[in-house]
Amino acid sequence: MAATPEDTATLEDIAARLAALEDKEAIRALKARYLRACDLKQPDVVRDCFAPGEIRIAYQNFPEFTDRDAFVDIYREMGCQPGVYDIHHATNWEIELTGADRAVGKWSLNFRTILTGPRQVVRLAVEYEDVYARRDGRWWIAETISKVTSMLTEQVAEDGSVTVLALAEPAAA
Repeated sequence: MAATPEDTATLEDIAARLAALEDKEAIRALKARYLRACDLKQPDVVRDCFAPGEIRIAYQNFPEFTDRDAFVDIYREMGCQPGVYDIHHATNWEIELTGADRAVGKWSLNFRTILTGPRQVVRLAVEYEDVYARRDGRWWIAETISKVTSMLTEQVAEDGSVTVLALAEPAAA
């Protein structure tokens, strides 16, 4: 069966499709770098994932931030303490390129924090909506919004027994 003009991709078409795949992979790597840096308590790497200048970080139950330095200061204060162990696992990504240098993304996050001082484990299901911008040849997080979709807080007693302290669904919109 002979190929029709609709079935034939030009070199330019293939190059554009490859560039889109490379851009999406760069954005996935950026998000992974950010989440891994959060887990490993690397505030300078966390900072470097966000675009310089005015941005938006709106994580549910936190103040909203408009610059990366203010966010990183709070991250250092809350997350970079002894006895705080975070685990961020992002899945179910959807990335859409909305322009040559702009993209939007959605992610599902399975988050867990282990707090050794109060002997608590907090588990959250979170949905992220991000905006990415390419500047100077690299992708940055320009905006990120999160909403908690479920939560479980457990208390671990000295004997290892576990008590559920909080079990919650998101508030009605």
